[in-house]
Amino acid sequence: MMSEQNVQTATIAGGCFWCLEAPYQRVPGVISAISGYMGGEIENPTYAQVCSGTTGHAEVVQVTFNPDKISFEEILDIFFILHDPTQLNRQGNDTGTQYRSAIFPHNDEQLQQAKAKIDALNQEGEYTLEIVTTIEPLATFYRAEDYHQDYYDTNPHQSYCQVIVAPKLEKLKRYLQGK
Repeated sequence: MMSEQNVQTATIAGGCFWCLEAPYQRVPGVISAISGYMGGEIENPTYAQVCSGTTGHAEVVQVTFNPDKISFEEILDIFFILHDPTQLNRQGNDTGTQYRSAIFPHNDEQLQQAKAKIDALNQEGEYTLEIVTTIEPLATFYRAEDYHQDYYDTNPHQSYCQVIVAPKLEKLKRYLQGK
């Protein structure tokens, strides 16, 4: 019989959801990382609608984790090493508000930790430009279409996965080795 475990959820946006989903799936203490959409104006958006940039949604990853094994602060640390939080509404060649850098806190504690992390990174001069990551109200999470789930693991030889996602997995590997 499976014992109940302490479970929390974090929802983050940092460009294409494939670029966050694959790394978080490999983090000890993460139970699941699901690609989806959040923060927009229509219900049940499709990928095509979100990609049009007209719905207001961001491509997000909803991370379910065991806080006894990984803290929300560590979830944020990984988030900030996996993408460039100084790029407004873009990550690399992916441009538009759907690719914005955003954190959708699930409670007041996450909200305070997200604000503190952004302030600390800006004060430490971690980046040469100011962080533009937004902290947005939690909204309805819409799970992306099935073909987006586990995208890297299903398509590891696809060129986007090789050129964009694989280097993020290497960044994660270095981070985890340094812990």
